[in-house]
Amino acid sequence: MNIHISSRVRSLKPSGIRRFFDLLEERKDAISLGIGEPDFLTPWHVRDEGIFSLEKGYTKYTPNAGLSFLRYECAAYMSRRFGLDYDPKGEILVTVGGSEAIDLAVRAVLEPGDEVIVPQPSFVAYDPVVTLAGGVPVPVETKVENRFRLTAEQLRGAVTEKTRMLILPYPCNPTGGIMELPDLEAVAAVLRGTGVIVISDEIYAELTYGQKHVPLASLPGMKERTLIVGGLSKSHAMTGWRMGFAYGPAELIGQMTKIHQYAIMSAPTTSQYAAAAALRDGDGEIARMAESYDRRRRLTLEGFHSMGLDCFEPQGAFYLFPSIQSTGLTSEAFCQGLLEEQDVAVIPGPAFGASGEGFVRACYATSVENLTEALERIKRYLEKVRR
Repeated sequence: MNIHISSRVRSLKPSGIRRFFDLLEERKDAISLGIGEPDFLTPWHVRDEGIFSLEKGYTKYTPNAGLSFLRYECAAYMSRRFGLDYDPKGEILVTVGGSEAIDLAVRAVLEPGDEVIVPQPSFVAYDPVVTLAGGVPVPVETKVENRFRLTAEQLRGAVTEKTRMLILPYPCNPTGGIMELPDLEAVAAVLRGTGVIVISDEIYAELTYGQKHVPLASLPGMKERTLIVGGLSKSHAMTGWRMGFAYGPAELIGQMTKIHQYAIMSAPTTSQYAAAAALRDGDGEIARMAESYDRRRRLTLEGFHSMGLDCFEPQGAFYLFPSIQSTGLTSEAFCQGLLEEQDVAVIPGPAFGASGEGFVRACYATSVENLTEALERIKRYLEKVRR
């Protein structure tokens, strides 16, 4: 029997990140700088809360939008950390990771043929979720000379009568770029007076170096058109718990909740209890991990510079995006050779959009020992390539 598969699904390319992740399974001595996952364990007080919830038998469905006390903790966290006030009864939705929140928002807003502006290089899932919803991704290439920031001029040039949404991916995976207040003000000036909705993916909001993250929604006139996507995977080392949050206008959150009801029902109950503890008592752990990432950032950046790789200094997230153009190799060939010859995994830049060609992504959310050894191996590989 020939099974019909949707042309939209057939057109999707497999994730370039996951392909290298699968290759790692075959290499026992490999060092991975590929997967964006903290090497920290989830803080003990958070794990303890999850265990306690199981011991108490809290294993039933929760309300679709999430446990009410968790949504109150979400509201308190956003107010305390970023000065934004959201109503836990209608402006907050608990999702299965930040990725579900992005998918829900896209499906809730788009009609077939609507355009979505996507700054690139950026997270691999944006284009596919737009395509699956019948939308048209419109890539905008950010430049290293602009510190990988979306400029107002670029945004203005990309907006058309079909533009329905902008995805704002800052702090950025894979570049480590951020948007500072003047950058956001310029973008906001372009958006005011349009019907464009913004998905502001702020999953790395707690991981900035030298300055505090500024949410777009904090600017005048932006909160009512902005959906903030957050979560605990990166800031609280809770990737496997799959805890995400959407903060936004009640009308949009309500429509997203309907899709969530039918597709998911509710986020995992145990994870919700743990998430409440993380939000309530996790500020110290956030600071501790961020300080460690900053040390690793500086170590890895210095290592790349010492071996002659041009590399933008990231100011957020936990990635470096060095240029490998000096080697004469494509990004794919560089990564394949590095893995095969030196057992180090990094991700080809084009996995994050065509404009990523000539770059690779290296995640420094691993131990200093691993980073030090990986840098030595990369240096050996470069010495061979450059002969």
